[in-house]
Amino acid sequence: MARNTSLSLRNAVIYQIFTRNYKGGTFQAVEADLDRIQALGADIIYLLPVQPSGEVHRKGSMGSPYAIRDYRIPDPVQGTMEDFKALSSAIHARGMKLMIDVVYNHTSPDSWLAENHPEWFFHKADGSLGNRIGDWWDVVDLDYTKKDLWRYQIDTLKMWAEYVDGFRCDVAPMVPLDFWLEARAKVEEVRPGCIWLAESVEPAFIAMNRRAGIETLSDSELYQAFDICYDYDLYDSMKNAMTGKGSLSHYLARMDRQETMYPSNYCKLRCLENHDRNRAAAMLPEERVLRNWTAWTFFAKGTAMIYAGEEFENTHHPTLFEHDPVNFETGRDLSSLMRSLSRIKKNPLFRNTSMHAEAVGSSDDVILAVQEANETAAPAQEGVPKKAVGIFSSSGRPQVLSVDLPDGTYTNAIDGSTVEVFEKLLSFRGEPVILLL
Repeated sequence: MARNTSLSLRNAVIYQIFTRNYKGGTFQAVEADLDRIQALGADIIYLLPVQPSGEVHRKGSMGSPYAIRDYRIPDPVQGTMEDFKALSSAIHARGMKLMIDVVYNHTSPDSWLAENHPEWFFHKADGSLGNRIGDWWDVVDLDYTKKDLWRYQIDTLKMWAEYVDGFRCDVAPMVPLDFWLEARAKVEEVRPGCIWLAESVEPAFIAMNRRAGIETLSDSELYQAFDICYDYDLYDSMKNAMTGKGSLSHYLARMDRQETMYPSNYCKLRCLENHDRNRAAAMLPEERVLRNWTAWTFFAKGTAMIYAGEEFENTHHPTLFEHDPVNFETGRDLSSLMRSLSRIKKNPLFRNTSMHAEAVGSSDDVILAVQEANETAAPAQEGVPKKAVGIFSSSGRPQVLSVDLPDGTYTNAIDGSTVEVFEKLLSFRGEPVILLL
């Protein structure tokens, strides 16, 4: 694990924004909405790439934000550099942090780097620039055997680190670990405590790449340089459990394995949706079930992330390649729930715990999870709980659950409602429950 990773990241909530599709589509539009975002409990604003997209081999009319033309300037569609600086200042004035996307595996074919330093790129057999993943036909891959490229990329990170507090690194496993280690050390000189989030990838993608001779890092390798990794190592089983195509028990067993596979201070990104994955409300049309899964992702050990529009139960997944604004007027709203969950997540208990989760209930359709403070991290402050119990239903069905809790009356930290336990039985109404003990 990165040696200076802060366990406080397990208390954090990230709000992810694709600026082009966000309200007015500009940095100024994001700035105007900061108070509402902060009220959700968000600590970190994460912006998809803020740089301009290329035009050659462009996907759609606007191009992918991940086919960057110039790493060192803002996208004029989103605003000027002065607009970006103003947004950064406004975020920091509220005590929040700003994170931007870093897309270092590839650029657009007409990028400044491709035109000025073609020797820094992967070349096909015919000598032309190309990429190693066939369906990414709008980009060309960089070649990290060229150390001059390292210097340029790190200098670029240091430039942006004057204004941002962290980087989310796109397909980080396809860039050499030694590069990330050097980049982290150099950026630390400019932005101490910079947050590094790796878009780690699915096991099947790692295996496919390695069979093709493409070096691809595992989560365990990435944790040497990064603070947080995506939970794509189990996303497939989570989605199957959400949609009824797989068992809840299988998903939770894979999550439990994370407790032993990764460093003791590991931090996973927990989210139901993002710009690459389907909207949660589209997969979970029953709102009670959606509330339960939302609560579970906030409770689970790691950093929570909200994708803009998730709080309004958007079902449409906006395209990256066209102007496709997020709907903030759906008539549905999870904001109150997210505010409560964010407040709970900030409890110091969750910084250093061991977690176990299992499927219970008459149909193994309920997540029963426990986070318990590690003995070496016993809370010093009076009033800080030593254990949290979470109960979340994948069906929303009321039922009676067997629980290992003393008989008594408890308070659901989410909404203040009363939870009764008698003879080790809890009457579960089908709504999410978090008990702080």
